[in-house]
Amino acid sequence: MSPVELPTVPAASAPVQVSRPIASISRERYEELARRVRLLSWLSLGWMTIEGVVAITAGIVASSIALVGFGLDSGIEGVASLIIVWRFTGHRVFSHAAEQRAQKLVAVQFFLLAPYVAFESVGALVGAEHPEVSWVGIGLAVSSVIFMPMLGIAKERLADQLGSAATKGEGRQNMLCAYLAGALLVGLLGNALLGAWWLDPGVGLLIAAVAVREGTEAWRGEGCSVSSPLDGAGFAEECCEDESCAQQSTAL
Repeated sequence: MSPVELPTVPAASAPVQVSRPIASISRERYEELARRVRLLSWLSLGWMTIEGVVAITAGIVASSIALVGFGLDSGIEGVASLIIVWRFTGHRVFSHAAEQRAQKLVAVQFFLLAPYVAFESVGALVGAEHPEVSWVGIGLAVSSVIFMPMLGIAKERLADQLGSAATKGEGRQNMLCAYLAGALLVGLLGNALLGAWWLDPGVGLLIAAVAVREGTEAWRGEGCSVSSPLDGAGFAEECCEDESCAQQSTAL
C-alpha cells in the first residue's frame, strides 16, 4: 500500500505591522525654522507699513491709481505677514488646523485688492485722467524691486522645509510685489518721460488681474509645498489645545 499524504495546514503568515511614518524633522529644528519665519514676517510688516503709507500718499498727490493700488497691495501683504506671525506663535506652531486656516486667510488677501484697483483703473482710462509725475513713487518702486525678491525667496525656501503652504503663499505675495513694482516703475517712467498717461491705469489693471490669479492658486494650494514634515511626528499632536485641532486628533 502506498503511503497516504496527509493534508498540510499552511503556516499562518506573520501579521503585517503598520509602522507609523517617521518624522522627517526634529522638534527643535522645526521651532528654529518657525522663529525664522516669524522674524521675516515681522520684517515684511515693517517694510509694508512704510511702503504702503508712502505709496498711497504719493498716489493721492499725483492722482496715480497705480501708486494707490500698489500701496493698498502693501497693506494687504502686511495683513498676510500678521497671519503668518499668528500661524507660528504658541501652540499653533505644530498645528495642522492652524496651517490650513492661515493658508485660506492669506489667499483672501489677494481678493481684497482686485475689485477696487480694477474699478479705479477703468474709471481713469475712460475719463482719460492724466496722473502727475511722481519721483517719490519711482524711488519707492526701485527699492521694492530690489528688496522684495530677497524676502520672497527666503520665505519660500523656509516654506519648503516647513511644509507650509501659508508661508509659501506669503512669499509669493512678496514676489508679486516685486513684479508689480517693476510694472509700476515702467508706468511711472513712461508717464514722466514720454507722457504715456495710459500706462498708469494699465498697470493698475495688471495688478488686479495678477492678484485674482495668485489668490485663486493660493486658495487651492497650487504651486505650494503642502507635504508637511510633521506628518507622523509625535510632537505635532501636542498642539491640540484649540478645539479644532483636538477634534482632528480625536478623529485620527
